[in-house]
Amino acid sequence: MSPLLARCPRWIRGPWGAVTAALALAVSLLVAAPAAGSAGTAPGCRVDHTVNEWAGGYTAQIRVTNLGAALNGWRLTWTYGGDQHVTSAWNATVTQTGHSVTAAGTDWNAVLASGAGTDFGLQGTWQSADPAPTDFSLNGVPCTGDGTVPPSTPPTTPAPTPAPAGCGDAVLCTDFEDQTGTSPSGGWRFTAPDCQGAGTAAVDTSVAHSGTRSLRVDGRAGYCNHAFVASTADLSSAGPVLYVRLWVRHTTALPSSHVTFVSMPDTSQGGRALRVGGQNGALQWNRESDDATLPAQSPAGVALSRPLPTGSWQCLRFAVDTTAPGLDTWLGDEQVPGLHADGVPTQDVDQQWLSRTVPPRPTALRLGWESYGTGDDTLWFDDVAAGSAPIGC
Repeated sequence: MSPLLARCPRWIRGPWGAVTAALALAVSLLVAAPAAGSAGTAPGCRVDHTVNEWAGGYTAQIRVTNLGAALNGWRLTWTYGGDQHVTSAWNATVTQTGHSVTAAGTDWNAVLASGAGTDFGLQGTWQSADPAPTDFSLNGVPCTGDGTVPPSTPPTTPAPTPAPAGCGDAVLCTDFEDQTGTSPSGGWRFTAPDCQGAGTAAVDTSVAHSGTRSLRVDGRAGYCNHAFVASTADLSSAGPVLYVRLWVRHTTALPSSHVTFVSMPDTSQGGRALRVGGQNGALQWNRESDDATLPAQSPAGVALSRPLPTGSWQCLRFAVDTTAPGLDTWLGDEQVPGLHADGVPTQDVDQQWLSRTVPPRPTALRLGWESYGTGDDTLWFDDVAAGSAPIGC
């Protein structure tokens, strides 16, 4: 679900809690060169600053571009206007004193030729406020200016317009109220696509998003504990864009290792699955045939995704183009920037995903749990729909 991890350490997000704010904010700061400059100063600079924020924490991906004379050693400084505190960083040495922060180049990226740029990232915490800094300076020279959005920021797509009521003309639409026993029946069947172990699935009458019934899956860690409930509805007739809406509730935060909770057999992959799940604490897409992920599992890519909040019902929607490389994902009414692919490669997001140009063609929907290492979870699914038109929450 695009590669850039050569020098980025593996990281895991801090506690997610209830996500009260999540945003991808890009600020480009550009200044004209002053009248004079010398080696070691910055006659002009640009900073692209992308933030992913959640309650009590954030990550930032920063690109600094030298628009002046070559620098042999660079130092970027800024001031936090809130109570942010940097806890870790990659590709730069980052120190903080009070509200003042300094990032310095490492052995491998300390030299910046004229017009060259370098990327680094950081993770931190906050309590009361997390405003974006606006006073970046490179080697003491301020970077201030136009505030345009950098081209590396993934495009934002509005949430799809909901169907007028219910599921519209969806080929699949259920609230599971037609289930009469504890074992899935009717249009739903238990399945373990590769191997079966301790994972289980049942109809639950104690937890539901609407009505009195939902599907419950008790997922277990380990590769051979696959447990899914598959719909018998044929999704191959939906399109050219397949829209899916489901409500999901789960109990354990997405782990650092790879897991899947939505699996769709895909004829373009010879029946192998197009999968929705998580890795490094955030939502991701995965393609079974080549193990490509969306977004790329670099710190920058993961920062553009979102966690799946625990302990509450979440509306997850996605759109899969079956005629071209196009994919979109919404958590509630918010598009997830890192789970967007439109055929134009975006660094740290979808180059790996777009390396395969054959459009997906899902034929069925399976809901459940598949772990590839660690990760138990208990999940509930309700109010599931799929069809050829956007379906609202």
